[in-house]
Amino acid sequence: MSAPREVVSHVDLETYYLRSFGCQMNDHDSERIAGLLEEMGLSRRKSPEEAGLLVYNTCSIREKADSRLAGHLGAASRLKKEDPSRVVVVAGCLAQSRRDEFFGDFPFVDVLVGPQSLHELPGLVRRRANEGGPVGAFQEQTTRWSADLPRTRVTGPSAWVQITAGCSNYCSYCIVPYVRGPEASRPAAEVLEEVTRLAGSGIREVTLLGQNVNAYGNEPDFAGKETFAGLLGQACQVRGIERVRFMTSHPKDVSDALVHLLGGHNQVCEHLHLPVQSGSDGILHAMRRGYDRAAYLGLARRLREAVPGLALTTDLIVAFPGETEADFAETLSLVEECRFDGAFTFVYSPRRRTAAAELPGRVAPEAAQSRMERLVEVVQRIGRERNEALVGQISEVMVERASRHERGEVMGRTRTHKPVNFVSTAGPGDFVLVELLEATSTSFRGRQVS
Repeated sequence: MSAPREVVSHVDLETYYLRSFGCQMNDHDSERIAGLLEEMGLSRRKSPEEAGLLVYNTCSIREKADSRLAGHLGAASRLKKEDPSRVVVVAGCLAQSRRDEFFGDFPFVDVLVGPQSLHELPGLVRRRANEGGPVGAFQEQTTRWSADLPRTRVTGPSAWVQITAGCSNYCSYCIVPYVRGPEASRPAAEVLEEVTRLAGSGIREVTLLGQNVNAYGNEPDFAGKETFAGLLGQACQVRGIERVRFMTSHPKDVSDALVHLLGGHNQVCEHLHLPVQSGSDGILHAMRRGYDRAAYLGLARRLREAVPGLALTTDLIVAFPGETEADFAETLSLVEECRFDGAFTFVYSPRRRTAAAELPGRVAPEAAQSRMERLVEVVQRIGRERNEALVGQISEVMVERASRHERGEVMGRTRTHKPVNFVSTAGPGDFVLVELLEATSTSFRGRQVS
């Protein structure tokens, strides 16, 4: 049960603006931030100019996210000069990773709160109002699950359900273990209770969420005695849930039970996001990924054989320290062999506290950009070819919202998570059959047939 509504009467704050950067976990956390603020009596505004409380939920995975945030904070600084009563909050991973110098670099920021401390946000806002100085909270590991917090969900028939927090893999390039703490698994009974509650509110599709969902239950002191595949199977039994998704998966932790479940006739969708990062054994070893090229290719082949129509997507990093043209060629050849349906592609950016930040052999920016362009070209070509092969087929689509392209159209997704735009009077959460008529590398246009 939510705590009683508490209006911050001693602060001249009635409205808030919230901007989220980064991954799906950040989007999930932002729903909780919105819930906390609205339980305090604040109402949301679409632009920072309209709001008294400005909240930026940050990402620190890559340098590009830092740069985007800097632009938004520049606007926040200008707005605060215009009206000093405004309160600026920076939440999330960047707040955690740069907590020692953030107030010095951005003196107009009032509140810093790390991702394990979101539940402290209302108290921090009150302290800032009462004490007048900057305040922050930075717990190092998960002590409270976000499901215990109020939530203001994005409208639609789908919902995130957090099942793990943090990560204990310590890949050499990744800052997540340092900002979100060690891996922790949420009790299965609590997860299933939340899924049941969401189904009762009309949700048709849930995505089980974690930095590495496949490692669910692996902690030695975890009392739940449940595996990820077991939890996934139980989620399929919840009445009213028609589709179950999950992300993100680590290749080294994909179990036979998970492969079997993906290939079965159940609510688990035929889509797997399986980050590979590189096709070079040397680079994979330097990244501390825990598998080699042959192991990943073998797993991809096994998945394709077990799961007819599987959509396999991935993450790829170019220009990791020491990457040569030969290493990059190995990545391109792996992409060709795996025939990914899509990929998130990134140029490596060093993150403080990570082992890779100290490695020699930085790739020149011009070479990094060239490799990125060549990689994107290959990924898009293969994605387009795989989608064009589906033109003419009829697919079950769950409607999510009105299309942003044409009036009278809606946008929905196939079980393989591919967006389809088509003319329909169906509403969010409706399932319809759609003939796929045209394809791009990432989406379809279709015609409703039922």
